[in-house]
Amino acid sequence: MNEATTTKKLPELPTSPVEADLAATAFMDVDNPDLVAYANKVIEGLDKDADKAAALFLAVRDGLRYDPYSISHDPADYRASNVLGGSQKWCVSKAVLLAALTRSIGLPTRLGFSDVKNHLQTNKLSERMGSDLFTWHGYAVIWIDGKWRKASPAFNKELCERFGTKVLEFDGYNDALLHGFDEAGNRHMEYVLDRGQYQDLPFDEIMATFAEIYPTMVDGAATHDEAFHD
Repeated sequence: MNEATTTKKLPELPTSPVEADLAATAFMDVDNPDLVAYANKVIEGLDKDADKAAALFLAVRDGLRYDPYSISHDPADYRASNVLGGSQKWCVSKAVLLAALTRSIGLPTRLGFSDVKNHLQTNKLSERMGSDLFTWHGYAVIWIDGKWRKASPAFNKELCERFGTKVLEFDGYNDALLHGFDEAGNRHMEYVLDRGQYQDLPFDEIMATFAEIYPTMVDGAATHDEAFHD
């Protein structure tokens, strides 16, 4: 990549996709051979767009075990092909990977972000973050059969079963956003702020917010421009 990509927030969701919703970007290298091969393997034998999107969602949800403890501040680690290789395994990186995979098979996709509160957060993670607020929770927004569908592939099935939370399923026809309650009826995830939708990862904005809210987690963070400008 010879030039840094400027990430622009969409002021509102258009009624239909635009060319940029399928394009390769600094973070979504949709034409990467390994990424394309992986996507094609996952959707092999499937005809409907909804089924393809659902299969890719499942592959990302369970193929990368959620890990919020090893958050990289190197933008290169958030490039989709690197995420596929295991560089990062939390909600933002997994959303980037899902978005790149769906774009690679011809489904227009954006990235959506919200701030959420985790009412069941572990003490370990709470101490590390110093907050129960997860800013910039990421998910994919996929154009399927004439409608935008939201899908959050963050939490793998094994993790959900271990903590007694509901496994988030995506069928390609209905939104799949974090559950408000766990299997026992306890309050789980609460959406508190919609940060909008983007056509590429707003890395600098995310890291700036993290530096303000989670200062001990972002020391030495590189910027998007520093990493992608040769």
